[in-house]
Amino acid sequence: MNKSIKEMNVLFMFHAEFIRVAKNFRDKVCEECNYSTPTFYRKMRGKDKVIDGKMVPVLSNAEKDKIREIGVSIKEEFISLITDLTVKK
Repeated sequence: MNKSIKEMNVLFMFHAEFIRVAKNFRDKVCEECNYSTPTFYRKMRGKDKVIDGKMVPVLSNAEKDKIREIGVSIKEEFISLITDLTVKK
């Protein structure tokens, strides 16, 4: 049974899109930074440390830049889709 977007539950559509965005972000970060999924979550929970008086960051500057770039890209895709969902009543 195919339902048009107009007939679908808007709560379900938004929830599904939020889940898709989070998964898409994780997958892109893993691909671009060459992380496994467990590494992604380990780095996400990690904190910078001071060892022998030196700061040891969880993420390199290159990783931070790439993650920001991916975040902006995902945000733009998400805004476009949400705009489409809210226009179709």
